[in-house]
Amino acid sequence: MRRAALEVQDITVRFGGIRALTEVSLTLDPAGICGLIGPNGAGKTTLFDVVSGIRRPDRGRVLLDGADITHRSPVWRARHGMRRTFQRHQLFGQLTVLDNLLVAQEWRGRGHEKERGIRAEHILSVCGLEAVADSYAGTLPTGQARMAELARAIVDPPRVLLLDEPASGMTADESAALASVVRRLAEDEGCAVLLVEHNVAFVMELCTRVVVLDLGTVLATGTAAEVRADPKVRAAYLGTAPAG
Repeated sequence: MRRAALEVQDITVRFGGIRALTEVSLTLDPAGICGLIGPNGAGKTTLFDVVSGIRRPDRGRVLLDGADITHRSPVWRARHGMRRTFQRHQLFGQLTVLDNLLVAQEWRGRGHEKERGIRAEHILSVCGLEAVADSYAGTLPTGQARMAELARAIVDPPRVLLLDEPASGMTADESAALASVVRRLAEDEGCAVLLVEHNVAFVMELCTRVVVLDLGTVLATGTAAEVRADPKVRAAYLGTAPAG
C-alpha cells in the first residue's frame, strides 16, 4: 500500500470553553489535491495552523510520510518538505521576484548556486513570471504576487503544499493559470496539496478530493461530485455559498 503523504488524526482544538475543531481527521495521498471548504468559522484556518505547526492541538496527531510531527516546529516541517502560503501574501517586497526564489533555497547552505539558479529559472517559467523576474516583489499586482508566492513555496520541491486562499484577488484567467501549476506540481513531482479556498467552483474543478468542515467537525468528504450531491453539505453550505 502507498503511504499517505499527510495524515491528520482526530485533531481537537479548544479556545477556552469553545471547541474550534472536534476530532477532525483527513488523509492526503502523494499527488493528491484536497480542497478544504466550509462557512466562515468552520475551523479551516485553525486546522491549517495545526498542520503547519503554528498551533498545537489539544488532542490528535499530524503525520508526515507516516512520522508523527505533531510537536515539530514550523521550521522543521518546512525543511522536511511541508510548505505553506498565507491568506495575505508575504513576499520579500524589497527583493526581486527571482531573489525571492533564490532566498527560499538558501537554508540548504552554501554551494550548488548554479543548480539553484537553474531551478529558480525553471519555476519562473512554470509560473509565467519570466517577464517580472527582475521586478521588486512589492510592486506586483495581486494576481502576480499570488503566483510569485506560490513559486517561492515550490522552488525547493515540497512534499506537502498548504495553500491558504491561493486564488483570492485573482482574475478568472489568473486562477486558471494557478490551477494549472498546482496540477503540474502534483502530477509531475508527486506533491500532495491541501488548500483552503472560498471559491467553491475553483475547488470543485481542481481538487481530486474535498473535505467540508462545519462548526469544527467534518461534515462530508469525497470527490467533488459526491460532496456537491450531499444533502447535508447543500443545506449547510453549498446552497447559500457563491459559486465563484
